[in-house]
This record gives sequence, structure tokens and C-alpha cells, in this order.
Amino acid sequence: MTDLRQLRHFIALAETLNYRAAAQRLHMAQPPLSASIRKLESQLGCQLFERNRRGTLLTRAGQAALVDARRVLAELDQFEASVRNAANGLAGTLTVGYVASTTYEVLPRVLPMFRAACPAVRLKLVEQPSMGVLDLVENREADIGLLRMPLGHATHAQMAHLHDDPFIAALPDTPRWRASDSIHLSELADEPFVIYSAQFARSTTMLACQQAGFTPQVSQEASGVPTVVSLVKCGLGVALVPGVARVWPMPGVVFKRLRGVSRKMQMGLAVAWLAEMDSPLMRRFREVLRQAYPRASAALAPGADTP
Repeated sequence: MTDLRQLRHFIALAETLNYRAAAQRLHMAQPPLSASIRKLESQLGCQLFERNRRGTLLTRAGQAALVDARRVLAELDQFEASVRNAANGLAGTLTVGYVASTTYEVLPRVLPMFRAACPAVRLKLVEQPSMGVLDLVENREADIGLLRMPLGHATHAQMAHLHDDPFIAALPDTPRWRASDSIHLSELADEPFVIYSAQFARSTTMLACQQAGFTPQVSQEASGVPTVVSLVKCGLGVALVPGVARVWPMPGVVFKRLRGVSRKMQMGLAVAWLAEMDSPLMRRFREVLRQAYPRASAALAPGADTP
């Protein structure tokens, strides 16, 4: 069977057409090179080189063999590079679960940075509510999860806080709501509410309202921030949305800072992963998150021990 060493010997001789020059290129003596070429010709059952007084020439078989030999070594080089890149977190596929609200600010900030740092990595993005993102991570269907906190129940996934994103009020653009920069949550007690259909987000909204002294009148439910805001624009109610919703203003909707919301009810964004599934590629993504959010949890720092 032909080995890679023989192919390298053959290519060197085919490119130099001189045994002494080929041996010098290969850093070997000339007799072992000659023996290697004779063995290769014997294995293939054909002559690759013609030797005469004018020197060494490739036969037709040798010319055909040179094309394939170069291709084989190029593919081997590519194979070795791919393995090294994967081992160093510079290649492969990274699956990221994310909540819809991260498309406002987190993903537009982080993904271009990651693509610039790791252009050979294939990103697979999967949108889910926060609990769905956590399920993807815990079930090893996603490497990284970008989700909202607090979660509402325990998890064995590693968690690192990215930044706070407190509730704001999304309100119809009417004279009543344009008057001030902020409102007290209790001012919405008599308003119909558009709330999230996902259980935890729904529960967080309900609890925040109850702590402000009222139970919200639910008029509509929706699965994501953009849809919730759109329904507010349609006049179907008011809503509590993440502060990042302000990034994309919507005509017909005003956003107001909220007073009267317990700090325990304040929302934030976090990254989740499984320690036992950690990899150089996942660490590179977390490093990009750390660069994008310098005030993020110390758990994102290289070498940090996350509880």
C-alpha cells in the first residue's frame, strides 16, 4: 500500500526531475529516495519516471499520478488544519439557543464579533422562550443558551449574568401616556394587558402586578416581545416588556420607565452552558460575550470556576 511518505518523495522528484535536488528538498540521502521511488513503481505496477542520458522525465502515468498525489496531500493538509482548528475552537458547529428579545441588541452586537474571530465556525441559531432555551442546553441540543433571568427554578447548567434589562411599560401612543417619562406600575391597574404566553414570562408579569397591588386584566397573549409590542400598537392593551425593546421604536407605541417594580422582579440576560460539555469553541463564544459586555459576570472570565 502506498504511504504518504512515498507520495511526498514522488512529488519532490516529479517537481525537480533531479534525484539530488529532490533528496536535498526532502532532507534525505539520494539512495533511500531512489529505493522509495522504485518501491512505489513496483506497488503501482507501472513506471512513473523515464531515466535516460538527458536526465529524468515523467512518463504519462507519472504525469497523471502527480495530479492525484498533489490532491491527496492537499486534502491531508486540509484535514490536519481542520482538526487543529476544531481542537482550538476555530472550526466546527456551535448551536446557540436564544430568546427573541436578544435579536434587539445582544445578537447584533455579539455575532459580528464572533464571526470575525472565528470565520470558519458554522453557527446554528435556535429561537425558544427562556425555558425552552434552558431545555435545549440541559438536553445537550444547544451548546450555549442566551436567556432571561430570573429563571424561576433550579438548573444544573452553568449560568453567567450578561446585563440587567429591567421591565418598561409599552403603552399606546396617546396624550395620557406621553405626559411623563415614567409611570408607576399601579397606574396600569385598570388597563387591559397583553402578556407573554410562555409560563415563566407570564408568571413574572402577573407577580410584578400583584406586588404593585392589582391583578392584571389579560386581554391577549403573545409569544415574543415584537408581537407583544405590535398588539399594544393595535390598541389591545398595555404590556411589560424588556427595556431593550426601546432599541427598535414602533410608531403608535411609547415606552416608559416603570416605578413600583420590586428589584426581585427585574429582568436580566444570561448565558447558560453545561460544564461537562464545555469545549474550546464554547469558551471562545463566551470570551466574545465577555468582550461585548465587560461588566458581565466574572464567571465569563477565562479560567473562572462557575459554581
